[in-house]
Amino acid sequence: MATENQNRSDSWYGTGGETNRLRGAAFEWACLGATLFGISMVFVLLLYVAVDAVRPFSADAGWYLAYGLAAVVPTGGLVAYYGFRDREAGWTGAMAAALPAFCLLVGAGLALLVLEVSQPHEWFAVAPALGAVGLALGVHRRVRPRPVAFERAAVGIAAVLVAFVGVPGAVPSLEGALRSALLWLNWPTMVLYSFGGPVALAAGVLVARRRESRLAGALAAGLAFAAGVLAVVVAPAVGVDDYLLVVVALSVAVPTGLYVEGVVRRGETVAGLALPVAVYGGLAVGALVVETYGFAGPAAWLDWQFLTDPHSRFAERAGIYPALVGSVMMMLVIVVSAFPVGVGAALYLEEYAPDGGRLGRVVDLIEVNIGNLAGVPSVVYGLLGLALFVRYANMTTGSVLVGGLTVGLLILPIVIISAQEAIRAVPDSMRRASYGMGATRWQTVRNVVLPEALPGILTGTILAFGRAIGETAPLLMIGAAAVVFNAPGAFTEQFSAMPRQIFAWSSEPAAEFRHGVLAAGVMTLLVVLLSMNAAAILLRNRYQRR
Repeated sequence: MATENQNRSDSWYGTGGETNRLRGAAFEWACLGATLFGISMVFVLLLYVAVDAVRPFSADAGWYLAYGLAAVVPTGGLVAYYGFRDREAGWTGAMAAALPAFCLLVGAGLALLVLEVSQPHEWFAVAPALGAVGLALGVHRRVRPRPVAFERAAVGIAAVLVAFVGVPGAVPSLEGALRSALLWLNWPTMVLYSFGGPVALAAGVLVARRRESRLAGALAAGLAFAAGVLAVVVAPAVGVDDYLLVVVALSVAVPTGLYVEGVVRRGETVAGLALPVAVYGGLAVGALVVETYGFAGPAAWLDWQFLTDPHSRFAERAGIYPALVGSVMMMLVIVVSAFPVGVGAALYLEEYAPDGGRLGRVVDLIEVNIGNLAGVPSVVYGLLGLALFVRYANMTTGSVLVGGLTVGLLILPIVIISAQEAIRAVPDSMRRASYGMGATRWQTVRNVVLPEALPGILTGTILAFGRAIGETAPLLMIGAAAVVFNAPGAFTEQFSAMPRQIFAWSSEPAAEFRHGVLAAGVMTLLVVLLSMNAAAILLRNRYQRR
């Protein structure tokens, strides 16, 4: 019998009992080839769209020569040096070079939220009110380190009521009093104090903790606030609104400065900081040369005018700004609605739901239905949103709130399933150790399970949000406008999202819309999507390091 089994094993794996490595190598290379083929096809498609959006062949040869000698050649030389001599410094330089560009995109998104969704004087009134709520909770934590049940929640609710509600008809809220009393301040001053002040304070606290020096923290806070003041001063020369430039400049300068400070403080891979100097310094020198000699750059469809103007019946004047603001506001609704509900549902199903009995069978039925809902076509969710939010709840047809809630329902099963898998991957030994130290189930979930599972939860959420921002069918069903000429000023106003606007451009009779303008819209959508994913990945990696 042993000989027969041995012969069968030899005939299956190979001669002489050795593994047939040829089959394994063929399978490995076949998988690698399929992967590379798929990636290369996607890259070719994106390259084709990028060429249509940027039109690189329309630029003068002198334009390429100026930027090539000023930026590309020095950057390429440094990259080659890092690759052969100091790869750690190369990674530091790559991070330092990519961080300002990424922060610029994040700052632009913050500017849209701070200045488009709410006016600067509204944000200036809300920021101190939020600070007052945080201050009240901090003082209560120090005065009452061991509060009774629900005492801290009651203090928080009372602080929120005083800050934002007051006594109707008798005592105004803190936010309302600030809004009516400080109208004499101009907008850049309001944004400088309400946005620049908290950012500078956070930078100062972080540097003080890193260096264990209050003087270093005060210096960092002063430099951050000075960057906001400098933005107000140089705004007329740049041609950008001063209050807008404050938000963007602080969003770029403060994170970049903190990263550079950390590299210098550690004293390792400092040589990598030469890469961002070569990149951005070379771009500045190239721009100066191009401006001096009058070299014409690419006649791109994707330019500043495209990003800041509304739609037009002329392709040369068409822009995506209202749809861009609408997509950002819709994603904010999705994040606020779908993420906490999905994670909460996953926590209940994995940590609290019973395993047996009648209720256990109901829970099993719910999980089966969640899995089925993840595969339902998106147009069905559009019909559900139309019936639930427009017909039944009487919300405004095609509003930001309706669009965000509808698309949030679409990705909710994906968020729940990915969160369940991440929570299920937490070892039971960690739960038992927490229970053994006397922790309750809620304390175990909050302090052990959720922090350990958060990187996996964020990974699934990244994929879900990537699907949400590109959906068009639900927006068609709930009545989102194909074209709007003004960005929505509130979540109850009608809006158009970038996928909806791109779909409208695809049906335009003019070839300039169907090729150039549409390609520019696709590239804008991809940049926003990749920026969101990058932010979520950075947040996930931070929790993984912890």
